[in-house]
Formats: sequence, structure tokens, C-alpha cells
Amino acid sequence: MNTAAVENNPGASKPRHAHPFGNLGRVRRFLAPAVARPFAIVETVVLVLAVLAVARWLHPEDPLLLHNGFPWLWLAPLLVALRYGSLLGLLSGALMLGAWALFYPHGGPFPTLYFAGGLIQTILAGHFGDTWGSRAERASSLNDYLNDRLVALTNSHYLMRLSHERLEKDLLSRPTTLRDSITELRRLSVATDTALAVPAAGKENDPPGGNPLSGASGLLEFVAQACQIEVAALYPVHHGKLGAQAIARIGDPFELAVHDELVTHALNTLSVAHLKNEDTVVPVSQYLVCAPLVSADGELRALLVVKRMPFLSLNFDNLQLLLVLLGYYADGVEHSAFVQRILDRVPNCPYEFALDLSRLTRLQQKAGVASSLVALAFPRDEEGDSLFEHVMRRRRSLDVMWPVQTAKQSVLVNLMPATDTTGIDGYLARIEASLTAQFNTDLERARVGVHTLHLEGDEPGAALMRLLKRSGLDV
Repeated sequence: MNTAAVENNPGASKPRHAHPFGNLGRVRRFLAPAVARPFAIVETVVLVLAVLAVARWLHPEDPLLLHNGFPWLWLAPLLVALRYGSLLGLLSGALMLGAWALFYPHGGPFPTLYFAGGLIQTILAGHFGDTWGSRAERASSLNDYLNDRLVALTNSHYLMRLSHERLEKDLLSRPTTLRDSITELRRLSVATDTALAVPAAGKENDPPGGNPLSGASGLLEFVAQACQIEVAALYPVHHGKLGAQAIARIGDPFELAVHDELVTHALNTLSVAHLKNEDTVVPVSQYLVCAPLVSADGELRALLVVKRMPFLSLNFDNLQLLLVLLGYYADGVEHSAFVQRILDRVPNCPYEFALDLSRLTRLQQKAGVASSLVALAFPRDEEGDSLFEHVMRRRRSLDVMWPVQTAKQSVLVNLMPATDTTGIDGYLARIEASLTAQFNTDLERARVGVHTLHLEGDEPGAALMRLLKRSGLDV
């Protein structure tokens, strides 16, 4: 073959992580950590005591430098407040007060201005550190969500492009299309969550301690059919370590060689590795293909080892399809528990809508990034249908829409990431401005009902159900 690893693969690309403080070196990261470490209290105490000890050694008659022109010792609490926030800054200030009581037992009146100015300075610096630390964490969490969306969109676009090519080449020889493949993978990922809730007993291929991918057998059978694989096995990966016992297999059983060159290459590069010839040396391997099962967040969940498949199937497009199907399934398994809870409450909810709703709910719980749902209910007549289609075309790039039409009304449910009350007001203002310019009307005159909901709590399915009922839908 042409190469040992399939490259330029959207499913195998590692997620990009945003760095709120830029590309910091080791020294600058130590001086300005993005998050407070658990050892921060010990570092604070050691730093202040070290500064006080040095000052005591240099000026035993005035350890706090009360009679100098500048309160130099307050730079230590200032640094602590900037690094770790107000609370640890106040702790360092308390250590300064203790040092005054220790070093000046009969030192005259208490230096009120010296300590008042130092504490005010520390509190202000701590407030600055707390504010920007919180903003950096929120920005990082939001960027992680956007990166997850980007990886999912990249995989979807690749599947769309490849599907058109496959329709021309393999429609007659393939039992299923890529659209059927996506539907089947979604079903398998949701079935995996159900199997995890009620584990089956007595499965021949399940490893001790339970199967982390209970739908793996169905996945392997489907992938083997779509990619023409004859003998293969799927091995789990726990915390970066490859398991030696297969959780699913097809064809004749075989033992895994953990140190095989193809296995090592696939684990290191998170891409499909296969035998190559032409102008390069063929590696010593007893396998034909090793394909990692990587989710959208870059986590390696399992490794597919193929020992036998037809020679004509060992081509770039087929291996690329194999890797993307595995990545699509892994991403579905990652979110299947949350998506299934939504689908149980709202069975008619589209899978993509439920997936993003679960992601944004987790984002709000983790980082407090507000997201919202807006439902616009249009009357079901000629004018209402025209307005409904116009508003659908005015969607924002990040929004996820779910149009629901009944005999009496048309409801457009819009999921708006990173949008709070102000963002909703701006969105509705743009909609009204567009309706005024195009149809010389607004939401009130057009009898369009507006219902909003902010994502919060642990049950997004119940919240979505309440919003639909408020909009007049009985689902």
C-alpha cells in the first residue's frame, strides 16, 4: 500500500485546546498558573515565611521595614493574591499581622496605615485574580465545546463527501449506504447505553469486570459488513492501556501481540495503520490493519485489529471510511447516556438536537456558560408558513434548530449556545427587524408566540418537554 498510516483524517485529528494566557513557558506558567493548585496554601505560607525570614535576617531591628519609604514586604501578599485570589491573599496578610505581633512585642503603637494599605492592595489584586481566573476558565470550557462541535462537523462533512463518491462506485455492490451506516451507528451507540445500565451475563467475549462498550459486537459486525473485513477483533483501552482480551471479534479467534509494530503505530498516532510496500520497507507484523476508536474529544476507547480482509478492500478510501465510522460510534457512545435521557422524555426530538442539548447542559453545569432555548410558535396559514420559513433561513451559524409542524401551528425550537438573556433579546430584535423590512410586520402583529428557557439543572429532557408544552405542542 501507499502509506503506513492514513493521514489527513478528520476523525483522527487531535482536538485543539485554547490557552487563555497564550503560549506560556514553564517559568511563566509557574508564576501565573491558570488554576489554583491544591498545594497553594502550603506555597502561600512558605513564600510569606521565607520573605519574612529574609527581612528579619537583613534588618533584625525592623523586620517589617516599617520605617522604609515603601512597604516592600507587601509585595509577597500582592503576588499571592494575583496567583491564587483573595482568600489566600488575606491569609498572607494574616501572616504579616502575626509577624508584627511576634517581632514587635513592645514596638509602640500599631501601624494602622501600613497594614490597612497593604490589606486593601491585597484585596484589590485578589479580586482581579479571581475575576480573570473565572473568565479564563469559562472561555476554556466554551472553546472545548466549540472544538467538539468542529470535530463533529468535520466528520459529518467528510461522510457527506464520501457518500456521494460511494453512490457512484459501490451502490450496486454494497448492501447499505452511508446514510444507513450513520443511522445504524446511532442505534448501536444508544443501545450501548442501555446495555451498560443492565449488563448482560454470560457473554463469551466480555472481559472480566464488564464490557466498557456493550454494543461492540454489533459495531464490529456492521463495520465488517460495510468495509469487507473477514477476521478482526476489538480490544478495549483503559486509561491509555490496551487490554489483551477482545470485547468483540469476527471470524477465527487469534491472540493479540501487544508489541506488534502496527499496534504500536496506531496507538501512538491515533490513526489507521496498515502494511505498506512500494519504496518502503514492510514492517514485521501479523496483522493487516489497526484502527483506533477515538471519540471527538480525542479519547482513545478501543483498538480494532484486522487480521484478514480482501486485498482489493485494503485501499485508502475504505480505510478512511473505517476510521470515521469508528470515530462516529465512539462520539455517540460518549454522549449516549445524556442523549438517551432526553430521547426518553421527548421521543420525537432529532438526535443532533438532543446531542447538542446534552453538551450545552454539561457545559453550563461545568463552567456556568449560559445557553438558551427559544421557541417561536407561528400560526399554520399561508402568512404564518411564509414567516416560519423566513425565520428558519435567518438562523445563526452556531444555532441548532428543530422545526415542528402540526395541523394548527408551526413551532421553531432554536438551541442557542453561549447565549444569555441579553443574547436572546438581540436575537428577537434581529428577527423583528428582518420581518419589518421583508413583510412590514413584527412578532406581535403576526401572532407569533415567543417562549424562552435557559439551560440549567440536571434534566434537559424535562426542560425541553416543558418548553414544548408552553408552545402548544403535545409530544
